[in-house]
Amino acid sequence: MALFRTQTGYPSAPTPHPEPDDPSNGTLLHLPHVAPHGVGLVQTHYATWDTPLPLESGAVLAPVTLAYQAYGQLNARRDNAILLLHALSGDAHAAGYLSPHDPKPGWWDAMIGPGKPFDTTRYYVLCSNVLGGCQGSTGPSSLNPQTGKPYALDFPVLTIGDMVRAQVRLLDHLGIATLHTVAGGSMGGFQALEWAASYPERVRNVILLATAARSSPQTIAWNSIGRRAIMSDPRWCAGNYYASEPPTDGLAVARQIGHITYLSEDSLEQKFGRRLQTQATPRFTLAQEFAVESYLTYQGEKFNERFDANSYLYITKAMDYWDLPGRYGTLENALRRSTARFLLISFDSDWLYPTAESERIANALRRLRREVTHLDLHSSAGHDAFLVDAAEQQPFMHEFLAQADTV
Repeated sequence: MALFRTQTGYPSAPTPHPEPDDPSNGTLLHLPHVAPHGVGLVQTHYATWDTPLPLESGAVLAPVTLAYQAYGQLNARRDNAILLLHALSGDAHAAGYLSPHDPKPGWWDAMIGPGKPFDTTRYYVLCSNVLGGCQGSTGPSSLNPQTGKPYALDFPVLTIGDMVRAQVRLLDHLGIATLHTVAGGSMGGFQALEWAASYPERVRNVILLATAARSSPQTIAWNSIGRRAIMSDPRWCAGNYYASEPPTDGLAVARQIGHITYLSEDSLEQKFGRRLQTQATPRFTLAQEFAVESYLTYQGEKFNERFDANSYLYITKAMDYWDLPGRYGTLENALRRSTARFLLISFDSDWLYPTAESERIANALRRLRREVTHLDLHSSAGHDAFLVDAAEQQPFMHEFLAQADTV
């Protein structure tokens, strides 16, 4: 039974004679009109294995597909790979454009490319869609081989550890034994910490942004409300909505709730204040009038265009289970085997994963006498700062990675 099948394009496209992707060749399509500071047009690749993947719940999953993108070239020693780990609503498309008509680049485009912190002239940069996702990786919207229908709620409940174990298989397939760096913000930071704790021999450097070693009760509460919004939508149909209209109202509300937690009070005040959307004076109606209301409606509608409601349920539940110190007894025990260098960046307006969460991780590493740098940056953007305040972070990432290359 074949371990891997690989292809480029939509995962269900016919590939009668698939051949493994050769990371040394890169995966970029360089075109003359592409700006030199970016990575250009990119393709999504898919790796599938038939060998069952054991999950922390005791369930097994097979076959499993991971969608991924890669930028740059793997060197002859195969030791220059950087794995980027996305947040809840992210995917494998971290940089570049999927077509010449793509209106916006990947979610971390400001950080990836020649001369940027994740410099594609020096590093082979990878990003995969998490297990349980809905952008090409196996998740609840994928076909269940036992029934020929989407898994829906027959899909097994996942953990952050399960997501990382799937990524390990991808790296094994690509022939990458050791990662130069793992980097991620928010839920991506959960995964980076999981790499450091569970696979310390495979990680030399770790970058953590706006993250935590456990999901707090407040975070769990917000996620629970979002899941309740989805499950309360009559079109959710206990998860079996794939042959009919999806629960767009529920998912939109879940996104609106989540989006508010990503912002700060200052950012909302600066962007919207109490401004009315279309008129100068109140109309004394229950209809939407404030600009911030219209903004949240827009966010919910856009999210429905690209995300699956069941994936939202499964991924947020995996986030809720995240408790690294609880699993090992202490955070020091969790990270004791890691010899990696760490860079932690937090933001003073982030109330979802506040500065104190990063400081706890940094203090545990200091007690273990590991090399760690923690920077708390000023920002009015809230939790979203790790995505939108790229210029403020770039010098520190440049320095951290430059030092790593001299070690």
